[in-house]
Amino acid sequence: MYGTVAKMRVRPENVATLREVMARQSAAPMAGFVATHVLQENDSDVFWMMAIFEDRETYDRNADDPAMHERYVEYRALLEADPEWHDGAIESG
Repeated sequence: MYGTVAKMRVRPENVATLREVMARQSAAPMAGFVATHVLQENDSDVFWMMAIFEDRETYDRNADDPAMHERYVEYRALLEADPEWHDGAIESG
């Protein structure tokens, strides 16, 4: 599996909206998509999102898809700044 982890600072008034957007976007079909998980760091404005794909090829294909950019623009509007991205292979323990 392959994916990304994003550290995001959410504007406090947008927390509920971000949850709704992430839930809706995660339910939309994407080739090779496995799951998205979001962690809110101890009731703060910091959220960590992990998007998981079957492999790097499907991840890269999704990243290059104009529809993914549209999804990004939608949730980026709810954040204080651009997310901090960390891409890589996903291994389980």
